Amino acid sequence: MTKPPVQKNGLHPRNRHRGRYDFPSLIQSYPALSPFVKVNAYGDESVDFANPDAVKTLNQALLQHFYHIAHWTIPDGFLCPPIPGRADYIHYLADLLAEDNRGDVPRDASVLDIGCGANCIYPLIGHREYGWRFTGSEVNPLAMKAANQTIEANPGLNRAIRLRRQKNSKAIFAGIIHKHDAFDAVMCNPPFHASAEEAQQGTQRKLHNLGLDKDSPLNFGGQKDELWCEGGEAAFIHQMIKESVGFARHCLWFTSLVSRKENLPAIYRALDAVDAKKVRTLEMAQGQKRSRVIAWSFMDDAARARWLQKR
Repeated sequence: MTKPPVQKNGLHPRNRHRGRYDFPSLIQSYPALSPFVKVNAYGDESVDFANPDAVKTLNQALLQHFYHIAHWTIPDGFLCPPIPGRADYIHYLADLLAEDNRGDVPRDASVLDIGCGANCIYPLIGHREYGWRFTGSEVNPLAMKAANQTIEANPGLNRAIRLRRQKNSKAIFAGIIHKHDAFDAVMCNPPFHASAEEAQQGTQRKLHNLGLDKDSPLNFGGQKDELWCEGGEAAFIHQMIKESVGFARHCLWFTSLVSRKENLPAIYRALDAVDAKKVRTLEMAQGQKRSRVIAWSFMDDAARARWLQKR
């Protein structure tokens, strides 16, 4: 049997997770991982990625080892994100911000994470990697409580990450961006599916691919607001674009993950319709999976220069 590649193809050059997991080092940093590590069919140490507890504990070990997050947990049933892919978004966003900063990644950036979730993963990685300050929005009170517990449990995070509850489930920026706010970037991982039925079908496909029974617990979890919304990813991003017009002076770059490439043409048309001054598509790859980040700005070169002078 051929062993998997040592390097994970396509991950950003600064991504700390490009190589295979170094389980002895991870266990040294986080001993609770040890019972989940076994020798797989390739003769390598690994964890059972179909086991939710193993996936969660691996995340805890990665956060401890690479990002010095000693205390991180999520309630049962909430999304347990794959950290290497989440880190990639952070690094590509850093490259985008560097273009406006003479090629250097800014260390004083202020970022808004739409839907930070119980895991709060983007603020945790973004702050530890680049020292950025984060505001996270969240519609689910239980998710917000869990994220706040992580922030309070790790010294120093409460000075770098603040959360705001989105009380209007139909709004994205309204009620979250305040009149004196200025964000260098907005980031978002929008709900992928268009309905609960579609999300369930996706779950069944993943379980089938893992060789598991349809009633098995899902290894990565996910609540309604994390997995689906009416109209799915395309509708969510279109709403982001529509609302972003009203907050054009509050943010240098608006960005969102786009999982489905076929959604891009309609997104480009929507951005053209609102007269976005700059539009960028940042291509990402994680093994066989391809994704991208759509980024747009309403600031022309003169407005950008004024913005950057105020930073």
